[in-house]
Amino acid sequence: MDDNDTNLAIEAAKGDRRAFERLLTRHYDRIYRVAYRVIGNRAEAQDVAQEVCAALPAKLKGFRGDAAFSTWLYRVVLNAGRDQLRRKAAQQRITSDWGNVQVLHRETDVQRMAELDWLNRALTRLSDELRETVALVLGEEMSHALAGQVLGLSEGTISWRMSEVRKALKLMAAEEARFA
Repeated sequence: MDDNDTNLAIEAAKGDRRAFERLLTRHYDRIYRVAYRVIGNRAEAQDVAQEVCAALPAKLKGFRGDAAFSTWLYRVVLNAGRDQLRRKAAQQRITSDWGNVQVLHRETDVQRMAELDWLNRALTRLSDELRETVALVLGEEMSHALAGQVLGLSEGTISWRMSEVRKALKLMAAEEARFA
């Protein structure tokens, strides 16, 4: 068997392990070097080099010998490096997006907590009757009719009280906004 790269690649594609070993021995440093230059990170370049070596037996079946083996191999390594960079960029976007989502959730949670704190403070400024009505209608999610039964009042009175609560909360919010 001729020891040139093209012949070794053809034989390796047919399953000749010795030919494959000789190709890897001859070109592994080149594979790593190109991967490192594309990726710029030693550990990731080693990963890409290993991926190329693992995929090489199957890829060799597509080697036609139209170009020099080294030219073909450069393309294989460059493509693997580009794929790695795309995966890394996608992972960074996902991580960044996840972080952004978490920040938004935290901001939303903080905003909700601030709104609930404001609402609790505002409710303490209501009369006992209105606070009781809010506790049943909003807190316990009772219908106006059921809250009326519990308080011994008509459904209409409960509706009127809830209307008064809304008016009072709007007025409090407007006052606070004026002084903020």
